[in-house]
Amino acid sequence: MTTMATTPGQNGSGRNWTFLTNHGHVLLAIARNPTARLRDVADEVGVTERAAQAIVADLEAGGYLRRTRVGRRNEYTINPNGHFRHPAEADQQVGALLALFTADQVAEPAAES
Repeated sequence: MTTMATTPGQNGSGRNWTFLTNHGHVLLAIARNPTARLRDVADEVGVTERAAQAIVADLEAGGYLRRTRVGRRNEYTINPNGHFRHPAEADQQVGALLALFTADQVAEPAAES
């Protein structure tokens, strides 16, 4: 499981936090390895497998990814054209974030005519 850096709080105690949510981390993990098992995604992100399943369900319902059954495994396709949900970033597409954190840019789907 991944460990997070701690930052000292005002009272001197360490608090764990990151700039990206678990949803963002799961999306990035899947973008890096679209055929990863959810168990491996959960380990990489630092959440339980059940939490990873719920996050993938959220991302799928939101149109950010699509799950396809290939044999006994799932393969995921990311929609880089999906927009961020927070109003402050709603004009930005998630593909730009994925491009920052993945070695290869996520392929954009063909434009609809």
